Amino acid sequence: MTDDTTEYVPPKVWTWEQPSGGQFANINRPIAGATHDAELPVGKHPFQLYSLATPNGQKAGIMFEELLARGHTDAEYDAWPIRIGEGDQFGSGFVAINPNSKIPALVDRSGPEPVRVFESGAILVYLAEKFGEFLPKSGPERAETLSWLFWQMGSAPFLGGGFGHFFAYAPTKQEYPINRYSMEAKRQFDVLNRRLAENEYIAGADYSIADIAIWPWYGGVALGRSYAGADEFLATHEYEHVMRWAKAIDARPAVKRGRIVNKMTGDESEQLHERHDASDFDLRTEDKVPLTPELEDAAAVSDDAI
Repeated sequence: MTDDTTEYVPPKVWTWEQPSGGQFANINRPIAGATHDAELPVGKHPFQLYSLATPNGQKAGIMFEELLARGHTDAEYDAWPIRIGEGDQFGSGFVAINPNSKIPALVDRSGPEPVRVFESGAILVYLAEKFGEFLPKSGPERAETLSWLFWQMGSAPFLGGGFGHFFAYAPTKQEYPINRYSMEAKRQFDVLNRRLAENEYIAGADYSIADIAIWPWYGGVALGRSYAGADEFLATHEYEHVMRWAKAIDARPAVKRGRIVNKMTGDESEQLHERHDASDFDLRTEDKVPLTPELEDAAAVSDDAI
């Protein structure tokens, strides 16, 4: 057991005197509201999505692509990146549609007045009800789907803000929080594994918003896409039913598209910074976007230096 030589003694009243440390220290603060004026862009489609391809952001992109795959042409959308590392979420336009300054956020402009929807779970329910897809209309099936949706909303903060933070982002590695949240992460994987041992999908026999909500978080870790080394550390291969489900969802064409919407990192072929048309997946990923003259000059300088 690691023994910290200096024990932290909490003050009677906490005050914000120094950055919290870690990867996101520059954007963390104990107050809400806008820090600067910034209008949000608006495209041509009925829905305007402001997001980033984090696990929560992927839910919205996947939902839209699944709706379009089922023939709902009126679910067309523009997806605009919100660079949370640069503080875009604190711009006045974004705060106006999500006072909590978290992605994703959605504006439905299909009616006479724009409707804002924030929180990823709320976006999934809103779209599912609007288009009559991926959420049973009533009865035990609806209750089961919503129960698992809200299981994700309540459980994933322990996986992300708990395990993910201390395993991947905290400024120092500490045994106690990593052990604490690893135990909880593995318990949650066991919950899913037991459920999926008896059901093809999370809520039962049919693919639903429960799968769309849970897969980016737990599928991402299981498939080795979240928190480098976490899949090995948590031995996710041991959860055979989760792995079967994660791979099946990953193979869905709409999921392949939706998970890269507003993706700004990683393989350039899986980065679609903005999405305005279905053809963008074939034509506008970063590996296909031509360099500007300035970037071409920079690339040439880099080549000369090698």
